[in-house]
Amino acid sequence: MPKTFRLLYISVSGNTRHFVENLVNYVVDNSVDFIIEPVEVSDGSLDRIETEPFFAAVPTYLDGGNGIDNGVKEILTNALFDQIDYLDSPQNLIGVIGSGNKNFNAQYVLTAKRYAETFNAPLIGDYELRGTQADVKRIYEALVETVKDYL
Repeated sequence: MPKTFRLLYISVSGNTRHFVENLVNYVVDNSVDFIIEPVEVSDGSLDRIETEPFFAAVPTYLDGGNGIDNGVKEILTNALFDQIDYLDSPQNLIGVIGSGNKNFNAQYVLTAKRYAETFNAPLIGDYELRGTQADVKRIYEALVETVKDYL
């Protein structure tokens, strides 16, 4: 029986949700070893301890500063951060997927990079806005590489 890995994500504009749906469908169509269980986190979500290895997908929303040398205030993804940070959950985060807009240059996927650093998990992939089918395939391949140690 395939092992299930949760994918926690937050979607403000719907872009991350769209990508996660495409990714889940791709995993269903191409993998016999594992399944991705998508879990959308919002401000109304109850925090739960993640006791098994899981992934996180996070978009980039910043307010103030350039995020590099004069500060940054991350907005709209705090519920996901709090969920990942809940009790012993961070130790089970095995990979972060980031999205953003390349027009913002150095701020592109900055939130995901900060999550990866804060929670000591690798940034396993990134995509712009809603992503493409090529992005879905590339992220799937990164998931395969990551989960093989946990199967």
